[in-house]
Amino acid sequence: MYRKTLDGKPLCAANKYSLSLCIKCFIGKMHNRGLLPSHSLLNMELPKIGRPLPKAIFTESEVEKILEQPLLFGLKGARDRTILQTFFATGIRRIELLHLDIEDIDLTEHLVRVRKGKGNREYILPVSDRACEWVAFYLAKLRPGLSSISSGSALFLNDLGKQFKANALSDMASRYVRLAGFKRAGSCHLFRHATATIMLDNGADLRHVQEMLGHASNTSTQVYTFLSRYKLTEVYNRTHLSALSDKHIFDTRKG
Repeated sequence: MYRKTLDGKPLCAANKYSLSLCIKCFIGKMHNRGLLPSHSLLNMELPKIGRPLPKAIFTESEVEKILEQPLLFGLKGARDRTILQTFFATGIRRIELLHLDIEDIDLTEHLVRVRKGKGNREYILPVSDRACEWVAFYLAKLRPGLSSISSGSALFLNDLGKQFKANALSDMASRYVRLAGFKRAGSCHLFRHATATIMLDNGADLRHVQEMLGHASNTSTQVYTFLSRYKLTEVYNRTHLSALSDKHIFDTRKG
């Protein structure tokens, strides 16, 4: 069996899938060019890689604690708070947020247009009152002091008045997670995970969460049903015989 070059350990599921797919495609091309009499791997099943759960899930109260941290750092901290609040309010991806333009957010209708979603898809999302208030404050009081000739129409600007780089957004979010006292890793995507799980916990339909996250199918969204701890616990306590039983191992009641 193929193993890693550096340490000789077995390949992970994703590596096995990629390697098998490459071999299968190579044999197929050789057959199509007449160099092989048949495609011997045509019916070969590729290894299952599954869909790993997000490693760090933050509760609503934990997210709120993270959102409090930027306020310790003056005006630029307020800019960072606006960015994190937008992440949490919409659940959008890092690359989607850094490409937002000023005209993409409608503060009157409380809507945000994602123009450069995954797969170049475009969609419109609701955004909360609180997030709109932060964006309005940022546009009125903060962005004018950051903007320059090179700023263009980008909504969020870095300290140099330019559009944020993806890694800079991740570093910024990670810094506030650490300042909040959490040792769990987390950056921009933690707000996306939190949006999905909190909506499901509060009774949102899977289809609506799918639309909120901009998933092409609900296959990607379904992973969050495994993380919706509150809803699962509620259903369990209401339906499972063991949870419904009034018998306890240390029952001191008489009779």
